[in-house]
Amino acid sequence: DALFPWKTVLGNVLIGPVLLGTPKREATLLARDWLRRVGLAGFEDRYPHQLSGGMRKRVAMAAALINNPRILLMDEPFGALDVQTKAIMQNELLQLWEELRPSVLFITHDLDEAVALADKVVIMTSSPGTIKDVFDIDLPRPRGDVQQIRHEERFLELQSGIWESLKDEVTRAYKQSAGAAA
Repeated sequence: DALFPWKTVLGNVLIGPVLLGTPKREATLLARDWLRRVGLAGFEDRYPHQLSGGMRKRVAMAAALINNPRILLMDEPFGALDVQTKAIMQNELLQLWEELRPSVLFITHDLDEAVALADKVVIMTSSPGTIKDVFDIDLPRPRGDVQQIRHEERFLELQSGIWESLKDEVTRAYKQSAGAAA
């Protein structure tokens, strides 16, 4: 996690605004509001080790979004979460994106997650890392519940087309690594 273990939840969310020069009182009000928005009101005085993985991810999301970023880089942010918490976090991200509209570069190995969240999916080659394909995701916004989207016909069509491109790359990378191991 991108949290400071010696700082409380509130302290972690306050870091950005304070460093950017926001007066402490105003920054505290903003941080409390962001913690409410990510469902963590009442946890301000807890430390990261006292939180679940999903709660820590929400603190990190609040700490990033409080700064009103134009671009948000998210590298496998939900990868270590259980299925239920992951779905909740994906839905929260979609909802916050609808509200704030930052550009998001979201890195994931989960194809369903990519299709459910993205407007574009970029397939990379394994080595060297180059762009192999770019797919436009034309699912309507707002997307709604991630678990429901995954059963829609258009989602399944997009997922299948992307999988075909990805499958070739995975097979190629596996053969290269198997040959190197022999």
